[in-house]
Amino acid sequence: MERRLLLTFALTFLVILLFQPILKKYLPQAATPPAPTQTQTPPAAQPEINQPSEVTRSRPKPQSTATKQASSESTIVIESDLYQITFTNRGAQVKSWILKKFNDEKGQPLELVNQAASEKYGYPLSLWMYDETQRNQLNSALFVTSATGTLHTPVELSFEYANQGTTARKSFRFDDTYAVQVETSVTSGGNNVTAYPMWPAGLGDETNLPSYASGRIEYQFNNNVERLAIKKISSGNTLQGPFNWAGTTDQYFAVIFLPDSSQNAAMVTLRNAIDIPKDPQKPNPQETTKAEVLGVAVGNPHGPTVQRMFVGPKSLNVLESVPVHGITGAEPDLRALIDFGWWGVFARPLFIWLKWTYANPYIGVHNWGWAIVVQTLIINLALMPLRISQTKYALKMQKIQPQIKAIQERYKKYSMRDPRKQDMQKEIFALQQKEGVSMWGGCLPMLVQFPFLIAYYRMLGIAIDLRQAHWLWIHDLSSADPYLILPILIIITGLLMQRMTPQAGIDPSQQKMMNVMMPMMFGIISFRLAAGLCLYWCESSLIGIAQQMVLNRTSMGIEMREIALKRARKKEKKQ
Repeated sequence: MERRLLLTFALTFLVILLFQPILKKYLPQAATPPAPTQTQTPPAAQPEINQPSEVTRSRPKPQSTATKQASSESTIVIESDLYQITFTNRGAQVKSWILKKFNDEKGQPLELVNQAASEKYGYPLSLWMYDETQRNQLNSALFVTSATGTLHTPVELSFEYANQGTTARKSFRFDDTYAVQVETSVTSGGNNVTAYPMWPAGLGDETNLPSYASGRIEYQFNNNVERLAIKKISSGNTLQGPFNWAGTTDQYFAVIFLPDSSQNAAMVTLRNAIDIPKDPQKPNPQETTKAEVLGVAVGNPHGPTVQRMFVGPKSLNVLESVPVHGITGAEPDLRALIDFGWWGVFARPLFIWLKWTYANPYIGVHNWGWAIVVQTLIINLALMPLRISQTKYALKMQKIQPQIKAIQERYKKYSMRDPRKQDMQKEIFALQQKEGVSMWGGCLPMLVQFPFLIAYYRMLGIAIDLRQAHWLWIHDLSSADPYLILPILIIITGLLMQRMTPQAGIDPSQQKMMNVMMPMMFGIISFRLAAGLCLYWCESSLIGIAQQMVLNRTSMGIEMREIALKRARKKEKKQ
């Protein structure tokens, strides 16, 4: 056995010596690697939803062993008249994005980075990659920057990183608008890695549950706009394009990505939970509640990402100034971010009119509260003919009410399923036609007013111009009245209005109950509504009371009151 073992070693050594010339001839030397050959490979297939391919193989490239990384963390500040952005070279991400034209609840310039959520789930302009280990490694790497210190727009800034065959580059171009040009690329082993720039964790103006609940993920392609509420969003889900734009929004601000190629765009939706204080004014670590924060990552799944990024207010004039390329069948800008709802055909013109009332030099208002007062007065005066028409209808109904009740008494003995009940309806309809009472007479005036009411409600609920707008004792027309003066006035004016307005065809006992319940219900609802909406509502009621007082003094009003008094006396005698 020992001889055989020695013989095996000897033969192995002899084979190695004999093959040395062959190895030198056919294998490359370490000091002189061969040049890569250009070979064509078919393009990668588009990844399926929720199953995107992490690496897109286009053309093989030689794996680089060069290292490029900074020795320490540093910050770079970008200044413009609109914003102040603070970058860190750790992950080449944003630590602060301040909007100078807007203030927070403490009166300081608004920080749009949600610091609490970002510390936990990532900062803006970090990269989303499907390999979590690679994602965490790259977002914590120290990038080499093209500039340091404080830079003023217009300016360009780039970050580069390379280590162990992985390279990453981010470049940004800033100007004097809210839009930023963003270009990112990541390669590993010479292949493109799917890596999307992201805004991962909500917006900085979200401080309480209602503001977090207003978060949405929205995207548009041509004339189709999708708005995804929190309950419809799952974290890590990939939505394939095409998108003209896609991003995350809340009630007043938005972060929107605008890909240069809408066809080569994908979006990853992000949804996470954080603990927030129950009372933001008096935060207590022991008293917290859960809130959902939304984020997005948008980019090109097949290679480097080139796109613009809008970070700013949902102000109509600002959004209309941001061009969106490639849209067909819709306005080529970001105005669709303002959701006027189904009544947008009324709400948008009303909002433009309100802004004109506020800014018009001849009217001289220059206060959003007084602009609402002026516009509400004009709207109610314009709707005055409808109120008169409704009063006329009520008078006619009062006159024929005894005849209608007599008809109903004759058919009282029949059940609702009895075919003879249809004869009762025919008689009532014939009576109404004879007396000139249309079945739409009472409904039509309300139907005409309804779109204006809903449109005004919708308009004031989304207008960023009312955010922190002052009026008399109110410091923020977009928030609830702190002293509940307007909601209480809504209850009082509602009670007066119900008492003064003739209500044809309603039993007096039911009328008394409704006269109290309706105003109380509307008043309670208005406790948490925006003060701007309560101002519109309260003023409309006051104008309505004044109009009804005038109508009640006319011959129509006097006649209706006499009819109502006669009916009440008859009922008392029966009792």
